[in-house]
Amino acid sequence: MIRMLIIGYVFALRSERLLCRELQVNLAYRWFCKLGIEHKIPDHSAFSRARNERFRDSGIFRHVFERVVEACIAADLVGGEGFAVDASLIAADANKQRSITGSEWQKTRNPETASRAVKEYLASLDDAAFGAASEVTPKFVSPSDPAAQWTGAMRGPAFFAYADNYLIDVKFGVIMDVEASRAIRQAEVGAAKTMVERTEERFDIKPKWLAADTAYGSGPNLNWLVKDKDIAPYIPVIDKSKREDGSLSREDFTFDKERNVYVCPQGKLLHTTGKINDGEMILYRASTYDCGPCPLKSKCCPKAPERRIPRSIYEEARDVARVLAKTEAFEQSRNDRKRIEMLFAHLKRILKLGRLRLRGPRGAQDEFTLAAIAQNLRRLAKLIVRPPPAAGACAA
Repeated sequence: MIRMLIIGYVFALRSERLLCRELQVNLAYRWFCKLGIEHKIPDHSAFSRARNERFRDSGIFRHVFERVVEACIAADLVGGEGFAVDASLIAADANKQRSITGSEWQKTRNPETASRAVKEYLASLDDAAFGAASEVTPKFVSPSDPAAQWTGAMRGPAFFAYADNYLIDVKFGVIMDVEASRAIRQAEVGAAKTMVERTEERFDIKPKWLAADTAYGSGPNLNWLVKDKDIAPYIPVIDKSKREDGSLSREDFTFDKERNVYVCPQGKLLHTTGKINDGEMILYRASTYDCGPCPLKSKCCPKAPERRIPRSIYEEARDVARVLAKTEAFEQSRNDRKRIEMLFAHLKRILKLGRLRLRGPRGAQDEFTLAAIAQNLRRLAKLIVRPPPAAGACAA
């Protein structure tokens, strides 16, 4: 039955009824599923029972996924030096017309009388990828799938969705890990950390650098990569210190690490008490006696008596990312990162996974894992049958 599901995702057979009909007449499908001509095809209803009673708690889909990744590693399709991470929104099986406002939704439901999707949601309230990802009350909640996030991130009509997170090796675009999460940035960043750590644990592979878009450029995430994992972040920094009104920005001031002060263009010092505000910012202030008669006051702090500069406690890691952003390797990583965008396009247009069929966090994880298995198998089969040219042949 797992082989049948893999066929369904590889060849975009989204209906299990259709899958059973195709298997009835397709000898190649029968051969792959180890079924002879005389063997009976399982009924489509058996998949639902097996998924909920046998597959879901066994971790069998994750085991198959990791086995396929191991095959890709054995075929030398994984470089292990550069990874890329990104997320794509997949519409959930939830209807806006039957949703309720977030304020009406009650988390204190009786698990015994709740549906399976609601039970899974209640079980994920402490999960960093779902319930604990954000304390913000969503605008709308779907009673049939409350873990699905109401989002308008696609710059069109809002919809209920899950985020499909991929971690890929950029050598040939092999998917190293896959994780389902809520469709918000905090959950996607947390999923990226989970995938990097799990890949290192399962395959003993840690990349030298990681490419991602600006959504992953927060101070805590960059600090985790630089200080905790020793991974070079080829990630644009989320930086709001640049002023657009013509006044002096933070980059016009020099930070003296030894004295722990900022030096203004006029040579005056900005000191700090060391108090941390908003969880990660330290405020540096100049003296009003220095700023009052300063000839640059109109360009520096025209609406305040003295200049103030906030500095993140993760600024050293942010500086590392800023330096890397000026290198040729960073520009190359932007091209390499397109492989993950191509995988998401292939997922939606070729494999027809534009909308989920299963509900709940586990249902989304099962579908994303099976789709990742299908994409890796297609990549593996294509490159083994017609391997890429050797480096010497390309040069010739």
